[in-house]
Amino acid sequence: MAWRSSGATNEVLVANLAQNGMINSDRVKEAMLKVDRAHFAPRSPYQDSPQSIGHAATISAPHMHANACCSLLDYLEPGSRVLDIGSGSGYLTAVLAHLVSPGGTVIGVDHIQPLVDLSTANFKKSPEGTNMLDNGTVKFIKADGRKGWAEGAPYDAIHVGAAAKEHHEELTTQLKAPGRLFVPVEEDGDQYIFVVDKAADGKVEKKRLYGVRYVPLCDAPKG
Repeated sequence: MAWRSSGATNEVLVANLAQNGMINSDRVKEAMLKVDRAHFAPRSPYQDSPQSIGHAATISAPHMHANACCSLLDYLEPGSRVLDIGSGSGYLTAVLAHLVSPGGTVIGVDHIQPLVDLSTANFKKSPEGTNMLDNGTVKFIKADGRKGWAEGAPYDAIHVGAAAKEHHEELTTQLKAPGRLFVPVEEDGDQYIFVVDKAADGKVEKKRLYGVRYVPLCDAPKG
């Protein structure tokens, strides 16, 4: 039903996602309503499909963002600390920030400096986004997302928005216990969403969910 969720406005898009079962949480619905996707997608922002943001990167389809938030929701409480790898234009970073406010922190990581600059500029399109940057709720950095961001660890939740070629143990290490990682990983020539849970005793469990198609988590383009 994801392909039927597009709308003419942000409100209609989110309502359709909820009606079609792509959003199963009122908290996620409210957070997505607070973030106008038009501030983060350069064209067709309310279509339920991925959109190019330049630099061989995309903003994922809204139903994928909704699913990621719902999957991580148990670890997204006021005061939680979150790492958003492959933050791109900053949209999901903004939704996550609303889910962990007040008192929470979201660090957006991208390996392409123009996208780090773009996400910062996109946040400044709204008073709420500007305030999140100013008060430290949200921070964007340029770094190799495959290595996470150890300086801000440990994290209650980590979201990865690009497909990894393998399970990067650095990311699991940077999770709190308990904590959860949502990540697309290549396996047997295809890509699958994995949820990686770290229990309170440190035990790690990986669960493969469903097939997807993401841009790769890789080195920054040269030149």
